Amino acid sequence: MKRTLKRIFIAGLIAILVVIATISLIIGLTYLFSDKVKFDINKIKYSSTYVEMYDKNNCPIKDENIGTNFVKLNTLNDYTPQAFISIEDKDFYNHNGLNYKRMISAMIKNITAFKIKEGASTITQQLIKNTHLTNEKTFTRKINEIVLAKELEKNLTKEQILEYYLNIIYFGDNCYGIENASMHYFSKHAKDLTLAESATLAGMIKSPNTYSPVKNIEKTTQRRNVVLNEMLRDNKIDFDSFNSAKISKIETNITQLANNSLNSYTLACLDEASEILNMPIKQIAIGEYKIYTYFDKDKQENLSNSLSYYGDKNDYAGISISTNGQIEAYEGNSKIKLFSARRQPGSAIKPILVYGPALNENIISPLTQINDEKIDINGYSPSNINDTYSGYISVRESVSKSLNIPAVKVLSYVGTQKAKSYAKKCGIVFDENDTNLGLALGGMTYGTTLKELTGAYSVFPNLGKFYEPKFINYITDKNGKIVYRNITNPTNVLREDSAYLMTDMLKTCAKEGTGRKLGNLGYDVATKTGTVGQTYNTDAYNISFTSSDIVGVWIGNVDNKKIDTVGGGQPTDIVKNYMQNIYSINKPKNFEQPTSIYYENVDQLSLENEHVVYKANNYIPEKYIIKEVFSKFNPPKEKSNKFISCKPPILTGKIENNKAVLEFSAQDYLIYELYKINNDKEELLSVIANKKGLCTQTFDIDKKTKYFIITKIKNYADNTEIISDKSNIVELMPVKNTNLIKTKNDKWYF
Repeated sequence: MKRTLKRIFIAGLIAILVVIATISLIIGLTYLFSDKVKFDINKIKYSSTYVEMYDKNNCPIKDENIGTNFVKLNTLNDYTPQAFISIEDKDFYNHNGLNYKRMISAMIKNITAFKIKEGASTITQQLIKNTHLTNEKTFTRKINEIVLAKELEKNLTKEQILEYYLNIIYFGDNCYGIENASMHYFSKHAKDLTLAESATLAGMIKSPNTYSPVKNIEKTTQRRNVVLNEMLRDNKIDFDSFNSAKISKIETNITQLANNSLNSYTLACLDEASEILNMPIKQIAIGEYKIYTYFDKDKQENLSNSLSYYGDKNDYAGISISTNGQIEAYEGNSKIKLFSARRQPGSAIKPILVYGPALNENIISPLTQINDEKIDINGYSPSNINDTYSGYISVRESVSKSLNIPAVKVLSYVGTQKAKSYAKKCGIVFDENDTNLGLALGGMTYGTTLKELTGAYSVFPNLGKFYEPKFINYITDKNGKIVYRNITNPTNVLREDSAYLMTDMLKTCAKEGTGRKLGNLGYDVATKTGTVGQTYNTDAYNISFTSSDIVGVWIGNVDNKKIDTVGGGQPTDIVKNYMQNIYSINKPKNFEQPTSIYYENVDQLSLENEHVVYKANNYIPEKYIIKEVFSKFNPPKEKSNKFISCKPPILTGKIENNKAVLEFSAQDYLIYELYKINNDKEELLSVIANKKGLCTQTFDIDKKTKYFIITKIKNYADNTEIISDKSNIVELMPVKNTNLIKTKNDKWYF
């Protein structure tokens, strides 16, 4: 038995040694034949706080886009750096830059998985990664990290390494370093952090977005308590301190960063560059990358001025995108980053999610009638503003007035899954729980960003093609080599006719609907407003576009406090002011009309009485004709059968005061000719037109006379007429003697 155990032990030991030898060989060979990164102490001591950016004309954008405030390690409370050590690298003071035990365990898992799944990085390695290397998960990068970590340990003390680490790591919201993070999240210097606050910041660096105390307080609290547990286990705090910190509530006191850099155009560019290059913003600065953007100085200044003038009471954001997806201006105002903030879009989502898809599926036209009424669909009972309803109303008017019930009904006709498939192609992101009809009113689990929502509207001025909005044109490395270029490949979403019809309805919204403040600008503008709120308003939008630009404005508060405006209020004022300024000299062209669009005359009476869209026939008077725009793929129904025949009315007559009084019921779209027959001759007495209801005609009469009517209806195409048969004949005879005498027994005698 002992011999068997001994053999097993020896075999296991040999296996471990073989694994270690293999790993060492792989590391050695990989490092030998891969591109080696040289250790540079200056990248740590003097790490850059600036990324060079250029506008659309390749002129530098002067903006310090990464803020860093250096703090000395010896000024911090002991528990502050210890919180980071306990959660990130317990053996920090005992290793020479590498934790071999954790490395071997992680490497075995990575080799068996044929990819980097676990890092096992020490604080030393994290400092190297954030100053020397990219964020890619490859064996080569990991080996470079290992080698450079050893070099770092030879050049700096543990205290220096920890100090630089705390001043370089990223805490979200454009905060690099513990001093910036402390000032931003708690409005205090890092030296004044409590134990609970220190543990909160230490817990954040694993995933600043996930564990942000602004965005997800529950996850942040759970993560903070994990840090506190590790500190207690390491005997770095006593139980009373642990318990007091653990039961405390995380209370943030957000401080807006200087010059509103948190919501600036340049920071939004950095966020986009970080995603493109797959590396932290700090590494972009250290790597001396240069970012060439679509920034338009004049539009940015005009947008900033318009926003600050109208939106100073609340949080706000505005964005201006060319119709081919180039973001030329952006600004926000808030204590947190708005660029990635998701808010409920309200009615601003309707053209993208509801009406655009319904047009493309040939379910509706602008003149289609929808019954605006109180509804209940499987327990879902939405309402209009002020709980008022209009009865049957056209889609055009529903869009213009931003009515809720028609939007919900149309979405039910299209189907939520099919409607979402259109919106997804326009860049709208949905949660898996976004499946109900409340989506028609912007009822999403997480909502949209202003960039997503505004960018989605590019599908309309581009006649069905969606251009993904981008800040960055191209990026170069420190040697001037282009490492990224934005290649514009639009996505086909709608037919040309569907996009144009939606644009045309949104023009009506700008002329006479909720966005009517834009109606007198003197050029084609299409707009949609949106307001979010139940007991009070929390968000207000205006998304507008011309043939050259798309502008989106949001006003609200990230803490959902009440706002005193609606989408047609301040957001529309901002858009109007902005457009008046940028188009003061060169006005945009009118929207292009595709060949698949045409205008048709429609029978108004059939629309009002039957709620069906019929083509007008040639006999319908002009006052009963509505001219509307249609797609050749979804024309109105066959011609109306109204007005084709014209039966004569029933004529009645009587004698009053020795005069013939003739009456009939008239229709104002018919022409009536009243004749008398005397001595077998027909004589025209009068022509009656444009009369509706009971019509009375009075004539002198001196002998027995017959009367009748014929009815005519005009063919407006060729000026011919349809003439009815004669009406019934009315025969009247005057009274000869009107001198009547009444006797006592109530009998009359001549």
